[in-house]
Amino acid sequence: MAELVHPARALWWLFEPVHAVTYFSPEGRAAYEAAGLRGGWRGYFAGRAAPLGAVDAPPVIAAFFNFAPSMVERALPDVWTRATPEAALEARAAGASAALERLLEHVEPGRIERVVTQLERAAARLDCAGRVLASANAALPRPKELLARLWQATTVMREHRGDGHVAALVAAGLDGCEALVVRCSLDVQREALQPYRGWTDEEWDAATERLVERGWLTARGTVTECGRIRHQALEAATDLAAARVWEDYPRAQLDRLAADLKPISALCRTDLPPINPIGLPASAG
Repeated sequence: MAELVHPARALWWLFEPVHAVTYFSPEGRAAYEAAGLRGGWRGYFAGRAAPLGAVDAPPVIAAFFNFAPSMVERALPDVWTRATPEAALEARAAGASAALERLLEHVEPGRIERVVTQLERAAARLDCAGRVLASANAALPRPKELLARLWQATTVMREHRGDGHVAALVAAGLDGCEALVVRCSLDVQREALQPYRGWTDEEWDAATERLVERGWLTARGTVTECGRIRHQALEAATDLAAARVWEDYPRAQLDRLAADLKPISALCRTDLPPINPIGLPASAG
């Protein structure tokens, strides 16, 4: 496990790519299209929001946080006229399982079983108070098939961390677009995030101006020392919010989980674009 980052973050780096196959794998796209959700964003919004039921746009705007409201409103509630939440859940499970079957074909089943056992144990111990997406996913029935269980466990864990991250961003005084602008001032190109989150140039530039006024960015749009410190603080808050479940795990057990996850994660990363819009560093572990 990486020594220079919090264990909760190091583990997230490893289990996030497993979850992300639902967005980037050809099997995931095909499953959503077969359910009537043609176009990648219909599948994304329907699949990720489905645990909440047939909700309208406002709760999803709040829960997903950094998507432009107009982008969410183009998808919801229209997607529910194309596929029910139940059908979307079936599609995302089928697509993710098929992708993992291809990607992990040569991984020792015992390794996968160990990872599933540990992640399911952790997921069962999560405190989901205040975490809408984690709570909704944790309440879903546990699948029977091993790879589907792997995907669901990683999904609960990543949504739990994501809910905590949103809380940290809100506490830091950032809105959805501002959070992306700050990230792009640090280590991501604007072109890698803005189009995937639906913000217009006018909205993005207005968010930049607000951040300049509040001291996060310079007039040139680069991060200030104050902004960097504030960003480090909110990332630390995110780690802290995700850490409780791991606190009583011996370090040797965490290292074993990380070692088992690392090759699984690396194989799943091969389906992700080189520059991904989901916050992962270029490499981890």
